[in-house]
Amino acid sequence: MSLFWRIFLLNAVVLIIATALLLGPVTVSTPVLLTEAAVLTGGLGVMLIANGLLLRIGLVPLQRLTRAMTTIDLLRPAQRPAVGGRGEVAELITTFNAMLDRLEAERATSAARALSAQESERHRIAQELHDEVGQSLTAVLLELNRAAGHAPPDLREDLHQVQETTRTSLDEIRRIARRLRPGVLEELGLTNALKALTNEFTGATLVVHHRIAADLPPLEAETELVLYRVAQESLTNVARHAAARRAELALNRGPAGVELRVRDDGRGLGDAAEGAGIRGMRERALLIGAELDLGSAPGGGTDVRLTVPVPHRSQ
Repeated sequence: MSLFWRIFLLNAVVLIIATALLLGPVTVSTPVLLTEAAVLTGGLGVMLIANGLLLRIGLVPLQRLTRAMTTIDLLRPAQRPAVGGRGEVAELITTFNAMLDRLEAERATSAARALSAQESERHRIAQELHDEVGQSLTAVLLELNRAAGHAPPDLREDLHQVQETTRTSLDEIRRIARRLRPGVLEELGLTNALKALTNEFTGATLVVHHRIAADLPPLEAETELVLYRVAQESLTNVARHAAARRAELALNRGPAGVELRVRDDGRGLGDAAEGAGIRGMRERALLIGAELDLGSAPGGGTDVRLTVPVPHRSQ
């Protein structure tokens, strides 16, 4: 029986009983006697309690659905509200769960297209930086070297300083191109790419260590790219915002699949809201069905964990 009919019938029973009492032999004295007042009060209390219990039981599934609606985040797939109640209530919860499934599928599809376009644009920009700007600066560097060889002594020192500035700019452009398009990932694999990434972020104020297992299972190219980008974004956040002195990147094989962890000894997340970088990591994780968790490291700082399920291959 639907919620509508249950509430309607209960109210109908209350009205029928009240009408029967008015039309029956039962009378109320004037003034009302104490026993009559007690009977009327008790009857009214029973009817109110019954009506309240029915409404409470019928609306509990709707309250659970309301809580789920206020906490749902499409970037964090969670357990669906349990289908409870009867009639329209159960149908409403079932429809809501189906809507969530459709929205998550559509978001995953649109995110995949957006990230694919982003990677293509990164590839194009990196290629132009390497082929156009890099070659132009290399030519400028050679011309400066030739000009310094024929310049008078008072200008030679200035030309050497310009050479060093140009060489520094060329190295920076090459570094940016490598970050935009991780060629080492395509050429040497994920393990060497992550090792090169930790070396890139290691400097005077930050030391990044790596622990990469040797028994990693074969991974698809898309999965390797997601692991690399999540590690890159995590270390970028450490270098820019954490004020950390040490960080560790670990990639291991676990019972649930492959686990990537990036930990640091910095100031931690605190109450800061998630920025575009973290939301981008969550979107990448959804593309391969991975689970991303961010929390506090044991000794302070931030602990980023990406768990990638790996299907078992038949022997």
